[in-house]
Amino acid sequence: MDIKKYINELGKQAYAASRKMAAASSDTKNAALHAIAKEIIKNKDHLIKINGRDLQTAKKSGLEPALLDRLELTAARIDAMADGLKQVAGLEDLIGKTTEYVEQTSGIKIGRMRVPLGVIGIIYESRPNVTADAAGLCLKSGNATILRGGSEAIHSNQAIASCIRTGLKSTGLPENAVQLIETTEREAVGELLRMSDYVDVIVPRGGKGLIERVSAEARMPVIKHLDGICHVYIDDEADIEKAISIAYNAKTQRYGTCNTMECLLIARSQAKTVLEAWDKTLETMD
Repeated sequence: MDIKKYINELGKQAYAASRKMAAASSDTKNAALHAIAKEIIKNKDHLIKINGRDLQTAKKSGLEPALLDRLELTAARIDAMADGLKQVAGLEDLIGKTTEYVEQTSGIKIGRMRVPLGVIGIIYESRPNVTADAAGLCLKSGNATILRGGSEAIHSNQAIASCIRTGLKSTGLPENAVQLIETTEREAVGELLRMSDYVDVIVPRGGKGLIERVSAEARMPVIKHLDGICHVYIDDEADIEKAISIAYNAKTQRYGTCNTMECLLIARSQAKTVLEAWDKTLETMD
């Protein structure tokens, strides 16, 4: 495969689709999101089966347990994917809204209007549900997107992307508004990062190495994070029982996700009471 030619073609198609997405009505975008959610639920068993192939390969390659957990698609996680798309559909559509609207003494009226960015490249690792999450947010905001998931989730991502494209087609939106890079070659990432003619912004979601590479190589603006800094703070007026429950959930609901609590801060005046309650909570939990 000629990687450069392949990625360039994705860029051209995404750019053309972005023009149509920018003009799409809120009702059409929301209908597409609901159609995609319906398609995902319809194909739940198929998604779980395909995901099983990725899991089997990942286990054989020695992928660590935390990453295996991120990779797995269960019935509940697929339901959550679909629900997430419906929630995005329910959000207010800010495209076309104006802010900072002022009238000059000359009579000229000036304001800032929210408009789509165009084509958003999103690079992520491990979790196939990000395919649906990222596509949903891009579609709601009137953008086209090119997605590059982790190689360990390639079959899962392809299956989800197929559901997305079917949903788009059923509502009259361009299928190429959401495209998945369907090669695991690392060269594809480099070509995407150099494709400033068609990609307006890159969003990397993953480990430090990925973020550093994207920051160094991208020829377009990058929206990024870096190291995880997930803190929970219990202040001196907090309801201790509720605070302990929140902190425990923040750490133990899923250990492997990027928003898992990493640091618990407690107001000095509450420290003794909270830590004693925390110890008791841990003693009663599995």
